[in-house]
Amino acid sequence: MEAPSTTTTRTYRWRVVDIVVAAVLAVATGIIFVGWNFVGGAGYELFNAATPGLGGLATGIWLLGGVLGGLVIRKPGAALAVELLAALVSAAVGNQWGITTLYSGLAQGIGAELVFLAFAYRRWGLLQAALAGAGAAVAEWVLEFAMGNVAKSAGFNTVYILTMIVSGAVLAGVVGWALTKALAASGALSRFEAGREARAAV
Repeated sequence: MEAPSTTTTRTYRWRVVDIVVAAVLAVATGIIFVGWNFVGGAGYELFNAATPGLGGLATGIWLLGGVLGGLVIRKPGAALAVELLAALVSAAVGNQWGITTLYSGLAQGIGAELVFLAFAYRRWGLLQAALAGAGAAVAEWVLEFAMGNVAKSAGFNTVYILTMIVSGAVLAGVVGWALTKALAASGALSRFEAGREARAAV
């Protein structure tokens, strides 16, 4: 069920707790990225070996930060900030992509952010989460296309964007929505709108 639009006055000014929680989410998501760099990286290669472009199915977890940031903090810039900082954590720990990880974090964060913006930062349901994950996937596809995939076949790029969208919607969107609900139900988000919604639903 989608969260209803609020009729109360909404402020988009970041609080100290917003900044702290964004940092915590970014570090936690960055650690998830570090693990997925091995699991997802292997899956990416395996899927691509089966069908060129099918590796997009493994990309969704790398798009999780923007969805989580947006759903939890619900302020302009939250999706971008959490995804970019999570990418920084992944790059700092060390991965096979180096500095380009930050380019991906920026693109993915913008992709998710634009979806939340399209709903005027007022709706935070499963649909918005799935669309944000898909938006992050499209933005990443555009980045990778510009950085080298333009030289690959139309077949590869078509399969790749379609599988990325599916993976982003499910592994980032649905999973991010479920994680937010779980955090809210645990009481960890008591100072956020998501936490208040969880209490009101009891």
